[in-house]
Amino acid sequence: MLVSKKELANLKLRAIKSDDLKELAGILGVDARGTATNLIKKLINIPQNKIDEFIKKKYQTQIKERQKLISDEALKQELLKVKEFRWGVVQGQLDQKIQTEYVRRFVRYEDLINGVKSKLHDDITHYVIATWYNHWTTVLIEDHISQHPKVIPTLKNNFGVDIFFDNQPFDLKITYLPKDFTLEKALKNPKDLIIWLYENQGAQRFGADNRFFVVLASKNNLEESWKLKRDFDFVFSEIDKFFDNALVSTKDEIVFSFKKKTYTTISKILIIYK
Repeated sequence: MLVSKKELANLKLRAIKSDDLKELAGILGVDARGTATNLIKKLINIPQNKIDEFIKKKYQTQIKERQKLISDEALKQELLKVKEFRWGVVQGQLDQKIQTEYVRRFVRYEDLINGVKSKLHDDITHYVIATWYNHWTTVLIEDHISQHPKVIPTLKNNFGVDIFFDNQPFDLKITYLPKDFTLEKALKNPKDLIIWLYENQGAQRFGADNRFFVVLASKNNLEESWKLKRDFDFVFSEIDKFFDNALVSTKDEIVFSFKKKTYTTISKILIIYK
């Protein structure tokens, strides 16, 4: 369902850190005393462009703080050093793998150490590299999206909301084209892909919130799609073209099922392929 203007304002204010809410109140001449909840009540009816301007300015400060560690260009060069992308370990199952394949399998100490050195070390190394690569490529893409003129980011972790676009909240998901889909099928029926992504999410991370999906696909070899994620000039240009022209309406409603329950939500998808 599309959210109302008042609910939108509430979500934006909830996405601002407590100290920053006090700062916003002070700027607008509103009594800054009280809890975050009380401040939101006091600020709920202020013009939303004032909230947007404040969030945008604060977000730029956050980016500059991150860039003190490493500039964006230097980070992009580091990401180019990744020559191979494979998990080695199924995400979320590292402890289970260690228990099953090492702790409970080996009864002699030397065999355990040799097993760890010959196989587990490489598996963990691949897992860490893949996780590192996904994290930092996602950071750069999310920051680019969040700085688009038509997008308002959040200033703190706010479950189910990463950005606001066309007066609607969205959880931002950057992923690769699933093996169940061909690129042709996804481009022809993008809503089918959206439904698949909702219905095949992990139970522990289940959510029926509005989602904006960025799906990456290498046209000639889907296994190489991870490389497309660091082709930042191309990816950023595709993102800009999308947000320059996209709108959100009831046409973006999606109905999906999860564990025998039916959900209705709003979702947008951008399939980037090359």
